[in-house]
Amino acid sequence: MNILKTLLGAGFAIATAFYVQSAFGDIPNVGFLMMAGIFGAYMAMNIGANDVANNVGPAVGAGALTIGGAVLVASIFEASGALIAGGDVVKTIKKGIIDPSAFAGDPMIFVYAMAAALLAAALWLTLATFLKAPVSTTHSIVGGVMGAGIAAGGFAVVSWATMGKIAMSWVISPILGGLIAAGFLYIIKSKILFKDNKLESAKKIVPILVSLMAMAFVTYITIKGFKKVWSDIVDFLPFLPDTKKPSIGIALIFGTISAFITYFIVKPRVASKLATLSDDRASINTLFTIPLIFAAALLSFAHGANDVANAVGPLAAIYDALVNTTISAKASIPLWVMVVGGLGISVGLTLFGPRLIKTVGSEITELDQMRAFSIMMAAAITVVIASQLGLPVSSTHIAVGGVFGVGFLREWMDRNATDEKRTELNKQLEVVNNYKIELANVGDDYQRKSELFELVKSEKKKAKAIKKELKEKYVKRGMVKKIIAAWVITVPVAAVVSALVFYILKGIWG
Repeated sequence: MNILKTLLGAGFAIATAFYVQSAFGDIPNVGFLMMAGIFGAYMAMNIGANDVANNVGPAVGAGALTIGGAVLVASIFEASGALIAGGDVVKTIKKGIIDPSAFAGDPMIFVYAMAAALLAAALWLTLATFLKAPVSTTHSIVGGVMGAGIAAGGFAVVSWATMGKIAMSWVISPILGGLIAAGFLYIIKSKILFKDNKLESAKKIVPILVSLMAMAFVTYITIKGFKKVWSDIVDFLPFLPDTKKPSIGIALIFGTISAFITYFIVKPRVASKLATLSDDRASINTLFTIPLIFAAALLSFAHGANDVANAVGPLAAIYDALVNTTISAKASIPLWVMVVGGLGISVGLTLFGPRLIKTVGSEITELDQMRAFSIMMAAAITVVIASQLGLPVSSTHIAVGGVFGVGFLREWMDRNATDEKRTELNKQLEVVNNYKIELANVGDDYQRKSELFELVKSEKKKAKAIKKELKEKYVKRGMVKKIIAAWVITVPVAAVVSALVFYILKGIWG
């Protein structure tokens, strides 16, 4: 099955190369552009396999969507976001991390660097997906561009202040995502689940929460997904300010209007559904199922609109440099490049996405609809807040940080049960210690010594099992450590690989 998936993915990449040959066969270095097309398709598939899991993983873990349903929803909305609202212009030097003068006078050096960045980022994402570590696509590309830039012009070409901001996002993103997700879950628990009459509380609180979700997502989509089509929206609604992109004020107005509309739609439906439900946690959970599906779709659309252009930007930059034989500060993204990005994400998600979807949805902490709802809210709100404060954040780190936050809140709120388990552990350790004391004083009774050795060994195993259960009950510490380690090494690994690929490409083609 894995071989078949790999062959299908390779088929998509090869089809991209054939298209490039048929459409642009008359331009210089079309062979290199074909290779870059393969790299771009490979990168897009890796985004689908790794990055998209953050958008739908919580909904799958909560049972709101099946794996197949999640793949279908995400594929449609990711591709739609990329093709409908994706950016039509991209900065060729990603996030200003290197000085373009490093490539002055030789566009081919720039082309080699962008190709190296694409391949290095894609290779790292492949490894991260294999290791079940959701990592940042943007950071992978940043590392790739940085590594190629250093290889081309030395360490001086890197904007280390910009890299410092990116490093800050490793801390800011998961903390913000975790705190906001934990905050929403705490509200749900304290205002609904801990009340004597859960249904009556849900009748009041759930419509408000769903309305806040609508506000958060409409604001988020307006800021992140309407840049390309904003001029068309202004033409259709001439009373809107004629600006290049929607302001935060306009986005909040749209969000507030959608919140009011959502409230008056949801409130009677929640009231009618409550009449058929029992007064327990499982019933309350069902009220969040449909909002979760909408959230997964909207997150996927926003991701397609905002991140796909960034990921395939190097391919657009390569095409622009080869066609115009010069380096542009900004390059138009041709439709074929966006199609490669949008379709590639869908192909990668369909073939390889379930692996990371399961990781985010169920292998870090146990999720239900309320917990997943809190994570989705955190994903949207954190991006809106961070974008206005100018804080560098990663959508991947925010979503996974939200999963961490929900898990640790559960652990904190259920500390009474944890305390019982800790008491059991202390008793077990006391048993081990008593056997050790007896062993030290047993004298020449070798039969008893042998028995005590076995008893100490056996009781230590029991204590170790209790320790592991205590640590892993709510949040899988091993998975958390692995993911954080992957985040930290993403930029340096992509940079080193990119530098090596740059030298190889330059040696072959230069």
